[in-house]
Amino acid sequence: KGRALQNLIQITKDEKVRAVLIVKSLSDEEYINNTFIVMCTKNGTIKKTSLEAYYRPRMSGINAITIEDDDVLLEARLTNGKNEIMLATKKGKLVRFKEQTVRPMGRNSIGVKGVTLDGPDDVVIGMVCVTDPEKESLMVVSEKGYGKRSEVEEYRITNRGGKGVKTINITEKTGNLIAVKVVDDSDDLMIINKSGVTIRMSIGELRIMGRATQG
Repeated sequence: KGRALQNLIQITKDEKVRAVLIVKSLSDEEYINNTFIVMCTKNGTIKKTSLEAYYRPRMSGINAITIEDDDVLLEARLTNGKNEIMLATKKGKLVRFKEQTVRPMGRNSIGVKGVTLDGPDDVVIGMVCVTDPEKESLMVVSEKGYGKRSEVEEYRITNRGGKGVKTINITEKTGNLIAVKVVDDSDDLMIINKSGVTIRMSIGELRIMGRATQG
């Protein structure tokens, strides 16, 4: 069952945890000065802060990003300053850009535009940080159980804030996009449905398809 998180850190009952990051050390000066936390929100804002800004955490937490009223933090990832960022949206679009195009900011800032959404009902559903585009591939899954794997290199590098390109052909049969992950042949994929049933399969068994297909 585990322990209630309120026993470990001081957060309010209506607050929800959105990300867990595993850091090597907060006392290694070289590590914290060359490692960054990249955050994204559901409305497409992206923000990058040096890990050094968090080297003195408090039990009650410290501000990591200023969130606007109609927005919510979606994900946070550790990067090395030279990664590529990929943001995927509910409507099946994905934008790929170099991490260097996002300058490091202070903890209290809002961030900058990472992707342009396709209308008021579109949201970001996931962010991945790519280390090796030649070895890694992209796995996307839709809400009605369709999934597919495509090469990272199929997504051209564009400017931060663009609309992106199609990553899956959204139809009535597939439903909206719900997840995006970076994978390789050694990984396993686990999909969990709403009623708690888990399906597990080997990524190596899934053939690589074009980015505009249905899966």
